[in-house]
Amino acid sequence: MTFRVGQKVVYPNHGVGLVEKIEPGRIDGVEQLYFHLKLLGNNSRVMVPKANLDLVGLRPLCHHKEVRTLFDILEDGNIDTYKDWKGRYKQNLDKMKTGRLIDVAEVLKNLRLVSQRKSLSFREKKMYERAKYFIVSEVAHVRSITEREAEEQVEAALTSSLAKRQRTTRAAAAC
Repeated sequence: MTFRVGQKVVYPNHGVGLVEKIEPGRIDGVEQLYFHLKLLGNNSRVMVPKANLDLVGLRPLCHHKEVRTLFDILEDGNIDTYKDWKGRYKQNLDKMKTGRLIDVAEVLKNLRLVSQRKSLSFREKKMYERAKYFIVSEVAHVRSITEREAEEQVEAALTSSLAKRQRTTRAAAAC
């Protein structure tokens, strides 16, 4: 995948960034092409070697259709649950590393459900915050809305999902 200067991209676990420049550079005596990114969430800058683009999972912003699919998933009421927190943490961490919007949505829903039942561990709270920010920032950029508006939409979808799950659970228990 090639990117161009001025393009917004997604850097997994960090959110939306802007390609500021693409130029050759030398690190440890190795000359290669580097993508210079400005991470929009905190204005930090990072250089990614072209050879590592796939490794780090750098990708273009998703399309409007993918955002609609994201909200369908956030609202559907289907939430994976894991009894063991270590297994849950590892599976969620693996999903976060992919940088795929759908995987991150599953992490967000799972941790939201767990947080309704009990307190999240410190690491899970941090993961929940990263997952939420990751989704909110991309939705805001794709839909050209503020992060606050995107967060309200994400919150509404999560609330809907939990309500659907409760109704399904109650109906199953009644049978």
